[in-house]
Amino acid sequence: MSVTQPAAERVRVSAEPDWYESAGISLGIRVGNLVFTSGQAPIDAQGATVGPGDFETQARQALANLSTVLTNAGSSLADVVKATVFVTDIAQQDIFAKLRAEHFPDKPHLAESFVEVSSLANPEWMIEIEAIGLVR
Repeated sequence: MSVTQPAAERVRVSAEPDWYESAGISLGIRVGNLVFTSGQAPIDAQGATVGPGDFETQARQALANLSTVLTNAGSSLADVVKATVFVTDIAQQDIFAKLRAEHFPDKPHLAESFVEVSSLANPEWMIEIEAIGLVR
């Protein structure tokens, strides 16, 4: 015997302005009570890089963008269960640990992967963050 359930609806998450619309990708997708974000970069609402050469400034901007996407989907940073952080220099881990404690203080701690990559979509970017969050 098999049970067939209808597929959950995929809902695009956007912002005004939507800084990823021109790239042909969604800021995030909500499926049921889960939100899957695209990697959030250190860019302002017009797509300009924030803080070239300054990891902490870039990380704060990426976290602010992540917060906006999650909020627009009915979630929040407090509802993140999994994050993947891509950095171009693994030595920045201590700085990000400080920011993680500020932005994700609740327990249980979120699940996270912290990964060094050779480059990101824009050579000025030092960090990109994607996440999965809950909608309560």
